[in-house]
Amino acid sequence: MAPAFMVSAPGKVIVFGEHAVVYGKPAMAATISLRSYLHVTTLSKSHRTVSLRFPDIDLDHTWDIETLPWDVFSAPSKKKYYYDRVTSLDQELVDAIKPHLSVVSPNASPDARKVHHASAFAFLYLYLSLGSPKSSACIYTLRSTLPVGAGLGSSASICVCLSTALLLQIRTLAGPHADQPSDESEVQLERINRWAFVGEMCIHGNPSGVDNTVSAGGKAVVYKREVSGRPPTVTPLRAFPELPLLLVNSRHPRSTGTQVAKVGALKEAHPTVTNQLLDAIHEVTDSAYKLLTSPDYNKDDPASLQYLGELIQINHGLLTSLGVSHPRLERIRELVDYAGIGWTKLTGAGGGGCAITILKPEADVEKVKGLMDQLDAEGFERFETTLGGDGVGVLWPAVLQNGTDEEGGEEIDQEKFLNAPDTAAIEDLVGVGVQEKRDGWKFWRPT
Repeated sequence: MAPAFMVSAPGKVIVFGEHAVVYGKPAMAATISLRSYLHVTTLSKSHRTVSLRFPDIDLDHTWDIETLPWDVFSAPSKKKYYYDRVTSLDQELVDAIKPHLSVVSPNASPDARKVHHASAFAFLYLYLSLGSPKSSACIYTLRSTLPVGAGLGSSASICVCLSTALLLQIRTLAGPHADQPSDESEVQLERINRWAFVGEMCIHGNPSGVDNTVSAGGKAVVYKREVSGRPPTVTPLRAFPELPLLLVNSRHPRSTGTQVAKVGALKEAHPTVTNQLLDAIHEVTDSAYKLLTSPDYNKDDPASLQYLGELIQINHGLLTSLGVSHPRLERIRELVDYAGIGWTKLTGAGGGGCAITILKPEADVEKVKGLMDQLDAEGFERFETTLGGDGVGVLWPAVLQNGTDEEGGEEIDQEKFLNAPDTAAIEDLVGVGVQEKRDGWKFWRPT
């Protein structure tokens, strides 16, 4: 049997360019160190089942491998290969999966069942596309430190994990390893990203592709929608610095569609002013891009960080002028500004959701503690994380040097992984985000 292994991929935030991106202007997205983790356990040959376990959303289902619709997926006109680019879902394949989704979580509430079916749909579509009837029996166990539905790319992170694990199992990925050439890393990440996008189509229907792209490749990207149905332009930003980040969830529900429609209505009522605001957001994104791609850019230069921080504040002010902020988001900004410890903006669609703060390196420790206490007291959810870190990573086999006395390291088995009670325990057990990079995890790192 193959050893148990793990895959991990990060979430993301929009750093610059929200809403302007809807109108063909660029946006910049970067990874955060909150991540999804996938543990893969291969069962003995006597088993012929595949299981998907996602305890964070109470999903646990097992399928009989032999009864899955392999005949439809392997038909000559339907069969896809690991190197193919899939840009739309095949309705015949979707229909073949539906009976195997209908048996998932039959007694769950309608809202929970919807989430379970979306996760199972993405998994089965990828599993059937990349696997075969001879695939080994396995248990795929997912855990995440990312809040779901907060605009942080949790579904894309999961799809990147699934895509990577399945491609590893059919032995179509090289690496990752420390001496891997950059162009080879690029090829592997593109392969992972193509199939992660297929998973995102299963969940969202018509995703932009930016979330899975930044989650797979890491660091940051500049994303621009093209006209006339052409694919979007995605430019990696390998020079994006790793920065300490305070991420605060307002806990106010948000609707991307509602906020996009609000800006659309404003643009119709006040076209000149609104277009100038959108153009100004474009200039902010472009200014950040020029700084980060300048040959003179130095990530350790305090002046560069100050410049990025000021752009963060300007971007937030422009988004507020578009009417997409919220009193809870403004309260977060107000508290951070009063403490004087960083630069804050809303991230994503607005109207609720999250705010990000790039922390000043010289921030007073007592003021930071006071801010954290105040955010807790006012019912905000906060995460001390890192901006601009690694993308998808692999731990093969699932063994870590976790400061234990266990010979050869600590084996992360399925039971230990499942029993981690919360996100902090997951980080303590296998985390590759906030903590120092642990011996064992490896990443594709193109330069």
